[in-house]
This record gives sequence, structure tokens and C-alpha cells, in this order.
Amino acid sequence: MALTDQQIAEITRLTSHYRQKSGAAVEALKMVQRTSRWVSDEDLGAVASLLDMSPDSLDGVATFHNLIYRQPVGRHVILVCDSVSCWIMGCRLLGDHLRRQLEVQWGGTTADDRFTLLPVVCLGACDHAPTVMVDEDLHGEVTPAKLDQALEGYR
Repeated sequence: MALTDQQIAEITRLTSHYRQKSGAAVEALKMVQRTSRWVSDEDLGAVASLLDMSPDSLDGVATFHNLIYRQPVGRHVILVCDSVSCWIMGCRLLGDHLRRQLEVQWGGTTADDRFTLLPVVCLGACDHAPTVMVDEDLHGEVTPAKLDQALEGYR
């Protein structure tokens, strides 16, 4: 999918805030992702061109940033924190529960394209471990029952 005129204009606007166009890399990728849920190779190449970067350099930025998805994801992305704090507080049980409930493995997307399940190194909310993020919503002190209830709100 080629970038739209609106996306090109937005990336151009973003670059105006930086000395080098490449400074807008993460925000430009996130903006493209908001429209299509992930960043395809074609979109990455188009963004790289607008930022005066090579596609390989921009891909390095995209793959380093754990909230830029380089493969298709479901309508909602569930990130389960597996940091030390969350691990001690039971994130493994949450992951096992989600994999059973959603009938997917880590990195998988449900058959109805509703959810993609991903582990994440840290969500930065250790004082509320275990934590799960659905899209941009952080859920802390999560239990399997609380998680089931929370996921009902994501249709």
C-alpha cells in the first residue's frame, strides 16, 4: 500500500520539528501504523525516502522499537510484560491463560483477527506487576479473571 497524500503531508510536518528529517522516524512509523496496524516493506521504503534514510536504517529503528509492528497484527495487540517484577508476580500464568483462552501462541493472532498476543520486556509499571497492555491501555495487578473482564471491552 502506498502512502496517502495525507500521510506524506503529516510526515513532512513531523520532519519540520527536527534538525535532521530522520529525527521523525519513530513518530512517522507510528503514524503509518495507526492507519494499517503495521508497517509493510513498501510503507517502510516510502517513509525512508521522505526521511532521507535508507530502508535498512529505518528498518533498524523499526525493529528496535517494540511498539512498531513489522508484521500484520490483529485489531488489538496484547502485550504481556515478562520483566523480573512481572515474572515474580505471575506473568507466566497470565501468558498461559491467554494462550489457552485465545487459542494462539506467542506472536499469534486469533482466527477472528481480534487479538495478537506478544511478550514485552518491560512496560515500566513494576509497582503494579503483573502488567498487561492492550493497545495503549495499561492494566496493572492483573489476574486471569481481571484480564478476561478487561478483554471484553475490546471488540
